[in-house]
Amino acid sequence: MPLYKTITPNSQTTVKIWKITESFDDLMQGLALKPESLNRVLGMKSELHQRGFLSVRHLLREFGYNDSDLFYDENGKPHLKDGKQISITHSFNFSAVIVSDGIIGIDIEKQREKIQLIAHKFIDYEYNYLDENAEDYINKLTIIWCVKESLYKLFATPGLSFKQHCLMIPASDNASETIAWIDYEDKKYRYNVQFLEFEGFTCAYAMA
Repeated sequence: MPLYKTITPNSQTTVKIWKITESFDDLMQGLALKPESLNRVLGMKSELHQRGFLSVRHLLREFGYNDSDLFYDENGKPHLKDGKQISITHSFNFSAVIVSDGIIGIDIEKQREKIQLIAHKFIDYEYNYLDENAEDYINKLTIIWCVKESLYKLFATPGLSFKQHCLMIPASDNASETIAWIDYEDKKYRYNVQFLEFEGFTCAYAMA
């Protein structure tokens, strides 16, 4: 079982990261999927997405849940039947789940140069502290994207803009946490964000 990492940011919150090394068939073993989940995974055209979906169900088992404990609301936000908060992410060969008593969001992204092509879509004032010629420019862009995606997931409000509504305080070199805000409809919401980098990936999770 390739549980890659377990992180406990506080006494109410746990993050578990899975490195997806198994085949689709191996991941299907031992899982009890709801009919709608089975139909969904079998309907996916990409085996990479299928394996990501199934690895998340294995992570649920690591938390003591199964597929029937998970449901989604009309905005696509996941929920647990016992009332605990959950957020889910997967990218290529990594997936992660965060479970907490408080409001949370998580994202994993692969660090890729093509993020430069879309940076203008999600970065606003953060350009003031970025150096396009710096060796770690791609890493910094990926951190910002992950932070804003984690905010987007926890807020789960249609119309929320990464660029206009999600703000991140610059993280100093070698830092692993920062503060971020959602500034939406004349209200400001403040969140603590932690992040880490591993094997060419970035993971960030936001907590109220």
